[in-house]
Amino acid sequence: MKRFRYRALVTLDPPALGGAGVRYPSGTRALMVHAHRIGEASVDRYMPATICPDDQLPLRPGDQVVATITVTDDDAPSFLAPGQPFTLWGGSTGHGIISRRVFTDSGPC
Repeated sequence: MKRFRYRALVTLDPPALGGAGVRYPSGTRALMVHAHRIGEASVDRYMPATICPDDQLPLRPGDQVVATITVTDDDAPSFLAPGQPFTLWGGSTGHGIISRRVFTDSGPC
C-alpha cells in the first residue's frame, strides 16, 4: 500500500462515550478518513490515517488546526484533493477539508 500525505484544516468533535482514539506521545492520532470519490458522490471509502497537528500539541475536541494527514491507500488521490471535504472516524470523530497534497517525506508524520 502506498502512503500519501495531505495538508488539511481539521476539527475534532467531542469523543463518543469517552473514546479518545489512539494518541501517540507527539499528539499524533490514528483514525480513519472517510471521503467520497472526486466527482462521484455515490462512491466512498474509509482509509487508515494518522493526523499530526503542525504545532505538535495534542488535538482536543473543538480545536480547529492545520495538520498533516498521512493516508495508507493506493487509491487515495481518487478521493482526496484540494478542496475535498472529509470526515474522521475512530475514537474521536471530526471533519476537515484538504488544502493540498504534500510530495515530501520530511517531517514528523
